[in-house]
Amino acid sequence: MILIAGLGNPGEKYKETWHNLGFKTIDEIAAILKFPDFELQSISDAEISKGKIGSKEVVLVKPQTFMNNSGEAIRKLFKNYKLKASDLIVIHDDIDLPLGKIKIVSDRGAAGHKGVESIINHLGTQKFVRIRMGMQPEKGKPRNAENFVLRKFKKKEVKDIIKKASEAIRDILARGLEKAMNSHNKDCL
Repeated sequence: MILIAGLGNPGEKYKETWHNLGFKTIDEIAAILKFPDFELQSISDAEISKGKIGSKEVVLVKPQTFMNNSGEAIRKLFKNYKLKASDLIVIHDDIDLPLGKIKIVSDRGAAGHKGVESIINHLGTQKFVRIRMGMQPEKGKPRNAENFVLRKFKKKEVKDIIKKASEAIRDILARGLEKAMNSHNKDCL
């Protein structure tokens, strides 16, 4: 079983903000692959949808613990489904990458991302795959990143990056991590 977690903040207030790119991508994957509607699993503090991608059983996850505490929900899901770190793919916004770029990484530190840091702390490892979704404006990294990530985006600004990230997920599951990294990361070099 593979757990694919999109990071974000729950509630209408945050729905269309940059920090919710992970949630938006998970919604896109669920829609494209016709996964069932998300249901709140209160035992794990997460909305989940189960299905298959190719021959792999997949649980799509939107933690409802707010971004900075994402690890709480992930740890509970790991315990419930008896998973290991190599069964996890995390999708999240990244202000250090230019808008529209994605980068697949594995076994890397949080690089200042509080949601990823929470997952690393709760699991006790960083040996999982991440899809970093670039959101840095053309004029460079904003002075106050915390305010910027909670700003609303325009749908046309995120349409392509959500598509790229969902394609990267399907590619990882179909062709393997290394081939997916070679294909999708060349744009970031």
